[in-house]
Amino acid sequence: MCGLSGFLAAAPLHERGKQQALVRRMTDTISHRGPDDAGYWCDVERGVALGHRRLSILDLSPAGHQPMHSPSGRYVMVFNGEIYNHLQMRRQLESGARAPDWRGRSDTETLLAGFDAWGIQETVERAVGMFAFAVWDRHAGVLTLGRDRIGEKPLYYGWQGRGANAAFLFGSELKALRAHPAFEGRIDRDALCLQLRYSYIPAPYSIYRGIAKLAPGSLLTVSAQAREPRLTTYWSGARQAVAGAAAPFAGSAAQAVDTLEGLLRQAVQDQMIADVPLGAFLSGGVDSSTVVALMQAQSARPVKTFSIGFHEEGYNEAEYAKAVAAHLGTEHTELYVQAEGARALIPRLQSVYDEPFSDSSQLPTILVSQLARQHVTVSLSGDAGDELFCGYNRYQFAARLWKTVDAAPLPLRRLAARGIARVPVETWNRLARRTARFLPQSLRFANTGDKLHKGAQVLSNATLDQLYLGLVSHWEDPAALVIGAREAPTLLRGDTPALPGLDGIQRMMALDLLTYLPDDILVKVDRAAMSVSLETRIPFLDHRVVEFAWQLPQSLKLRDGVSKWALRQVLYKYVPPALIERPKMGFGVPIGNWLRGPLREWAQDLLDESRLRSEGYFDPIQLRQKWHEHLSGQRNWQYHLWDVLMFQSWLEQQSTGAPGQREPAALASCYPS
Repeated sequence: MCGLSGFLAAAPLHERGKQQALVRRMTDTISHRGPDDAGYWCDVERGVALGHRRLSILDLSPAGHQPMHSPSGRYVMVFNGEIYNHLQMRRQLESGARAPDWRGRSDTETLLAGFDAWGIQETVERAVGMFAFAVWDRHAGVLTLGRDRIGEKPLYYGWQGRGANAAFLFGSELKALRAHPAFEGRIDRDALCLQLRYSYIPAPYSIYRGIAKLAPGSLLTVSAQAREPRLTTYWSGARQAVAGAAAPFAGSAAQAVDTLEGLLRQAVQDQMIADVPLGAFLSGGVDSSTVVALMQAQSARPVKTFSIGFHEEGYNEAEYAKAVAAHLGTEHTELYVQAEGARALIPRLQSVYDEPFSDSSQLPTILVSQLARQHVTVSLSGDAGDELFCGYNRYQFAARLWKTVDAAPLPLRRLAARGIARVPVETWNRLARRTARFLPQSLRFANTGDKLHKGAQVLSNATLDQLYLGLVSHWEDPAALVIGAREAPTLLRGDTPALPGLDGIQRMMALDLLTYLPDDILVKVDRAAMSVSLETRIPFLDHRVVEFAWQLPQSLKLRDGVSKWALRQVLYKYVPPALIERPKMGFGVPIGNWLRGPLREWAQDLLDESRLRSEGYFDPIQLRQKWHEHLSGQRNWQYHLWDVLMFQSWLEQQSTGAPGQREPAALASCYPS
């Protein structure tokens, strides 16, 4: 696991020393991604520079140093990630008499030999792994960026600056791009709307205008002559979902479970290869327990496992993880964190995530990464089981709700919705309090007005896609809050793929595979772990597992109301059901209570009305109303407020001079005036 950065200048730079100093400056901002080694390569005449920070996992020798040249000398590459089948790829090269004299054992060397023999796209299609890379073709003068199939590893890019000062910038994190003097740093208000809706900014957008995220499963080519980036999709999650559903696994349920177990065992075995200490995150749920069980079954020594515990009721999974670890015989480490310990991380969040990101489970993810890094350099994770095997409760809830709602004519539903919405939330709440004593306990609800207003939104939906968008949205109309903004289209709103042949639940799963998984879950894990120089690996995201999961009939994922049925059958070969079966628990923290208590002063400062007016991003009246309603306990706006607070905190960091925001004069002179 590493970090990369670089640039392609519109006009050649004049001095090699300054060019190298510039790429070094960019690369040093992401030293946490690779503390073991650093390397830089420049071509002054063509204005291209590559930088690399290395976290040594395989082949710890100098033979793994980057930037690295291909055997022919044609390609120069910086690479972030792991290719789990690279030894198999070497054998393929050798069997075709196309292998070089190997200098070391790194997967980067294997990829470069593949580029010489097969070309870039064919090599990437043969690779099994997680990665992001930048490769310069010295013959053609073309830069190629690539990203893995699902989006485990990040890669940002974009042209910045004007005329002779323009440059195509790229890097693993935004802070690397900010360190370049051409970087403009114009905030994209339309992208800010997306962060308020989803708690993350989905690809291809970033918080900055002109800077994009490379989409998963994509290659990009650009040159000084052909400045418009050309995108190619070499693997598509949407296509795989449709193809899998159209040609489902034809064997018995038992055969399906055995096949799934075999694929997962292989994926886990491949991802346990490392020349450094290795372990796993363990929550005690189905997904992480399956990964750990398959690790321990293939290990001669106890696997090192890690979990974080909280004393707050409803937020603690550590006791379940401990029981699973004891049954499997792992070397388990747990850390119970006081609320103060989690809250102390909040000032660090913006340097870790680099753009506004407001999934509050970011806090425990950083904590468990810090814990694991004290013992290992690589940690396997159980992420992606929910998206692949129908694990989220919202899938079943949305499907049942839509079946009920869709039975009534849409005009009638919308009329009822308008009637409900006209009555203020507090009026509904007062009415509920007055009538509560006449109702059975099962019909007494807290925050009745909130629930009725949300129900009114559901009644207004014309399709299941619209209903699901409402379920995964925080701010219903973020463009009404962000001044001068127009919400950009996404795969969930405006650019939704057709996904023919998928039923309602399958559509929700596919949309999560394309959006929530890469843009929230994988971002959260990558930035948290790499902030402490910890490599994470996700066996469920071996693309062969992903493709087979989509071939599994839905009846083997959701059976008699039980989610992840086939995956549970694999797990129960190793762990008794009694240790696993319990209501699903999120990996979060009690943000709502904290905002009314110990975080109140911090939030109050960021939401100060005069400050909001001065900054000019949010409508202060609408925002202050939600803040007061939350403080009073009238409404629970924890997620809406956390979205805004994460942007406000990020904005504050930028204005106080985040790394790369101020440009030393010596580096500014790299470019002609």
